[in-house]
Amino acid sequence: MDIKEELELLKKGVEEMVSEEELLKKLEKSRREGRPLKVKAGFDPTAPDLHLGHTVLIQKLKQFQDLGHQVIFLIGDFTGMIGDPTGRSETRKALTPREIEENARTYQEQVFKILDPDKTVVAFNSQWLSPLGAEGLVRLAAKYTVARMLERDDFKKRFKEGVPIHIHEFLYPLLQGYDSVALEADVELGGTDQRFNLLVARDIQREYGQEPEVIMMLPILEGLDGVHKMSKSLGNYVGITEPPREMFGKLMSISDELMWRYYELLSDLSPSEIRAKEEMVARGELHPKRAKMDLAREIVARFHGEEASRKAEEEFERVFKERQLPSEMPEFTIVTDKGTIWLPRILTSTRFARSTSEAIRTIQQGGVRWDGERITDKDAEIPCDDKEHVLKYGKKRFARIRFDVRSGGKG
Repeated sequence: MDIKEELELLKKGVEEMVSEEELLKKLEKSRREGRPLKVKAGFDPTAPDLHLGHTVLIQKLKQFQDLGHQVIFLIGDFTGMIGDPTGRSETRKALTPREIEENARTYQEQVFKILDPDKTVVAFNSQWLSPLGAEGLVRLAAKYTVARMLERDDFKKRFKEGVPIHIHEFLYPLLQGYDSVALEADVELGGTDQRFNLLVARDIQREYGQEPEVIMMLPILEGLDGVHKMSKSLGNYVGITEPPREMFGKLMSISDELMWRYYELLSDLSPSEIRAKEEMVARGELHPKRAKMDLAREIVARFHGEEASRKAEEEFERVFKERQLPSEMPEFTIVTDKGTIWLPRILTSTRFARSTSEAIRTIQQGGVRWDGERITDKDAEIPCDDKEHVLKYGKKRFARIRFDVRSGGKG
């Protein structure tokens, strides 16, 4: 493709760029000199797994990679010990070195579900930040002012409200900026919530005599609820290591409106292909459900392969269209010494609910069925007999339940 087509593809899904003109010049220079651009995205290993929200940036890295540029998947093992203060109303709890190490290992395994491992540089910012030492850190800190730091919204708010700001939090954007210096980055990707940090990086590069990187800010992906940021803590996420059937079902649960947002940020389709599909739906030539299934099939295939995606689609049709039970579902045996068991305990024992409060909330919202019967009483007691039962949790999760009653008694 020519330069303008390349630029249009790279702009897909980008909410803000500083600047498009600079990126065009870098792309032209890259072709002229036969030197690929160095494109960086950093991830602090603050959680053990990646979800689709993380992959918005990784998909953009892949686009650069497919165009022949050098992508750098940067793991912030050093900055992770500080914790990004972005959007925080209080100081973030620092991770232990062991937590960072374990999470970083998982990130490396999962990112190659999208990126080509043979063409990806995996870097750890401890490689240059640890040797920086006290003198280097002082010299780096001298390149920015407290006044500029307090222009940051979350710092400004905390300062005004008298909420403590620890000195090490000021270091975070400086160290992230120094990452770009160490890597001599041409382009850096980040979420829109990273705007301050990304702009600091451009300033720091200038201070070290480098041409500032182009920053490309991508939107924060909404979770399945279509309202809040995709997050494990909110339970509105799709994990990239989830089983194909569960992933497919979750994607089919999003609204028709949210579907186009997911197409824009997660699909490999070009902007013109997405517009064409959207127009077909508007004209009634393509049912929204079919468009959603196309999206779910593409995303599941990306992480699990075409065959697993096809089977997940068939299973979805069978279970949700024909109202049949899944052909396969997990089986649990719950050991008890009582004649009945509290329903929320079953939900937490199977790990369908992460907490008793979540279990109670789901029951009261009508999201739990026992042998096909909806149960909305949070105090419901289930008889512990010797039969096999089917539990349905939410719209997509099923399990076969048996009880192992060790002694008599009525609970």
